[in-house]
Amino acid sequence: MIIISLNTALDLKIFSPSEPIGIFIIFVGLIFTGMIFYIIYAVSTNKESLEDKKIRTKKEYLQKERIGKLFPKKK
Repeated sequence: MIIISLNTALDLKIFSPSEPIGIFIIFVGLIFTGMIFYIIYAVSTNKESLEDKKIRTKKEYLQKERIGKLFPKKK
């Protein structure tokens, strides 16, 4: 049976924070974390897009118009 040590098969020092690959991994992790926090913030504030506002106001207008046809004002 051949036993290979992990340190000889793969040099793990290349992933340390002082090496370029380690710095890149930390940088990507920070960007990913920032994106996750931004998504959580955007969902929790529930901001509507301009298109959503237009659709909502159009639906409200149509609803008021239909209600007005069902219950016309008496003169």
